[in-house]
Amino acid sequence: MKSIWIRLLLVIVAILAYLWWRLHDKRIEFVRYEEFGIDMPVNYEIHGIDVSKFQKDINWHAVKQMQVDNIRISFAFIKATEGITRQDAAFKQNWDKAGKAGLIRGAYHFFYATRDPLKQAINFQNEVDLQSGDLPPVLDIETSNNQPAAVIRGTAKIWLEEMEKIYKVKPIIYTNIHFYETYLGSEFDRYPLWIAHYYQKERPRSDRTWMFWQHSDIGRVNGIGTTVDFNVFKGDSTDLAKLCIP
Repeated sequence: MKSIWIRLLLVIVAILAYLWWRLHDKRIEFVRYEEFGIDMPVNYEIHGIDVSKFQKDINWHAVKQMQVDNIRISFAFIKATEGITRQDAAFKQNWDKAGKAGLIRGAYHFFYATRDPLKQAINFQNEVDLQSGDLPPVLDIETSNNQPAAVIRGTAKIWLEEMEKIYKVKPIIYTNIHFYETYLGSEFDRYPLWIAHYYQKERPRSDRTWMFWQHSDIGRVNGIGTTVDFNVFKGDSTDLAKLCIP
């Protein structure tokens, strides 16, 4: 008799756990949009793209004007710099035209742990003039260059802290879950996170809260002749405005 009650209790616990999961972890709904060339996570209301010189000449007004159902492009992350000497050849044009088209802009720096982080910060500062309404500077950190985690954490912190001193706002970190958990970790939890997580029809699985999710690298949008990365923002337009530089 005792074993029956134990089994019944386990069944009840399992049912309650399932109901809790259904309530708190609703699965993402993807809808195929041929206009964008990909399945879009429609649970999110704020969508954006990220670009570099590889997208070539962009008609930013066409990007901004495109709308399918309730989905339109509201923000764009634009590559600005890389390492200590490189600037993206299309940054100035993309930055200016995206702003004139009315998109919320963010600039990102591709980081190397093997290069002087202060010189990398100077490279970014010399190229990027962030204004009120722009997104915070972004640290794109996704390659270890065979450096140990301690070196990666130490150099990344220097860049992030320098950016915060210059722009008076916490920078955003862009990476994937594996890199974050392997090389960065809880020391960086105070920074907003932009996470890369492709080809899986679920939100990124991590204990770390994220703000942006790069969910595809093969999207299409009017005004761009190549494929492009697609992102969503975890929040509404008010939340996005609060994240931007005041």
